Amino acid sequence: MIWPFKPRFRKQIARIEVTGAIAGSTRKQVLEALKTIEERKFPVLLLRIDSPGGTVGDSQEIYSALKRLREKMKIVASYGNISASGGVYIGMGATHIMANPGTITGSIGVILRGNNLERLLDKVGVSFQVVKSGPYKDILAFDRPLSDPEQIILQDLIDSSYEQFVQTVAEGRNLAVETVKSFADGRIFTGQQAMALGMVDRLGTEEDARRWAAELAGLDPEKTQCCTLGEKKSGWTRFLPGRSQIGSKIAAGTSWLEFELSTNGLPLWMYRP
Repeated sequence: MIWPFKPRFRKQIARIEVTGAIAGSTRKQVLEALKTIEERKFPVLLLRIDSPGGTVGDSQEIYSALKRLREKMKIVASYGNISASGGVYIGMGATHIMANPGTITGSIGVILRGNNLERLLDKVGVSFQVVKSGPYKDILAFDRPLSDPEQIILQDLIDSSYEQFVQTVAEGRNLAVETVKSFADGRIFTGQQAMALGMVDRLGTEEDARRWAAELAGLDPEKTQCCTLGEKKSGWTRFLPGRSQIGSKIAAGTSWLEFELSTNGLPLWMYRP
């Protein structure tokens, strides 16, 4: 009798760790890792999240990829020290979610910041001559304050992004939209509070999440190992909140100053105290 060959990956738990701010480099590495997981036909994915969130578009692309992948396998998300805002958003792509009782999560909402340096520029005698095709082409320019119409335009943009976030959470956690809105006001909460709100399925450590993932895949938790994909080592990770000393990392690979400059004027799903 000939037994069918089963690749060794089918007896392992795929693991990805998303650490630090979610930005372009994070998105690229996560998407590449998810593609590899799909190609190797792992039976289950352990998604470790230790992130305060990040850019809207990058978070959405990671979530969409996870949502497609969970049609083929179970995905267990494990929240570390912090999984807030965009970290919550990508967590909605998981089949199940586990958090530590003290995990900082929540911060469901959108923030957009611009820098008004008008007074500083006046002091040093710098001004700009601007020629533009429309009144709003230089919206959020750093050399002048926002006008009232610009404030309305940007608020509409934020509201649209917020509605997308709320809808995704409602669908991901099988909650009513109004229920999500009752706590989606930017507040943060602990993993224990998140469980009471229906945002988390169980409380436990990453090891607990690993064992759960193994059981969901019909594997022996005592014998099944994790295969971590998307490893990235960067000296900058020590400056990123929510960093973990254990395991491989997917990190933004940039300093906070660089992140601030690169995301200036962008709507963010990010916890920014």
